[in-house]
Amino acid sequence: MATTVDVGKKAAPASVNPSVTRTKPGFNWGNAGTMAVLAVIIIWCLLPFYWMLVMAFRDNNFTYDNTPWFVHTTWSNFSYAFSTINNHFGRSLINSLIIGTCVTALAMIIGVFAGYALARLAFRGKGLVLAAILAASMFPGVALLTPIFQLFTSFGWLGTYQGLILPQISFSLPLAVYTLTSFFADMPWELEQAARVDGATPGQAFRLVILPLAAPALFTTSILVFLASWNEYLLSSVLYNGNDNVAPSTVAIAKFTAGPHVVANTQTMAAGLVVTVPLVLVVLLFQRRIVSGLTAGGVKG
Repeated sequence: MATTVDVGKKAAPASVNPSVTRTKPGFNWGNAGTMAVLAVIIIWCLLPFYWMLVMAFRDNNFTYDNTPWFVHTTWSNFSYAFSTINNHFGRSLINSLIIGTCVTALAMIIGVFAGYALARLAFRGKGLVLAAILAASMFPGVALLTPIFQLFTSFGWLGTYQGLILPQISFSLPLAVYTLTSFFADMPWELEQAARVDGATPGQAFRLVILPLAAPALFTTSILVFLASWNEYLLSSVLYNGNDNVAPSTVAIAKFTAGPHVVANTQTMAAGLVVTVPLVLVVLLFQRRIVSGLTAGGVKG
């Protein structure tokens, strides 16, 4: 017997179990904990910078005033910082720029070719070379200060640009080589093989294919090397040998004084602010490139 269905009638609504009730999502304590930890980290990192900013605009006579905001403000600290009579701070900024640029350029030129060779070539003792490079990056610089001082004294390089640049290159190269080796090792061989099939020489394949793809890693490594050179103090404080014409900004700040019995705390903070702000701006402007460079080798295709 055929079954007839009344299409005009609507289907009865499904029965609702009264015991089942909808509840609003509860408070996520995991997210709250994460935000609390992030807030503590941000405050911990930015609080010293904020206090340096406050002290940079405070009159030196009120150095020990604990007011946590801007009071007794003055611009005289910055004018003192750039006074060539006291510390040649303006000249030292130029010196830091020259030294940092030279260190970054030479370290990146050597690091690119060394990192590419270590990533692509198979040779005996390759693991030992990488281990030696990593060990060199962890070697304390103070242990080499006396031999370097004696060596540069015999060369007549104390108080010269080359005497300040070469030691920093030796400490910056392990960072550059190890970082770029890890990145080049993650790049597929097929890219170079495809370029070779199209008629490119090994040098052209490296220049036209590999280097453009490695731009994020190159940019990130160069920024890290430059920041390390800009903030270096230990070697420079000894190797500049009292020559203010080549002394970097870190050495100039350490020489600040407002008189025989007065410590120039606020003037030092003003100079530190002048040195720090350009680095902060560079990191903020290029933060996307830096992050992409740091994570470039971590994604497998």
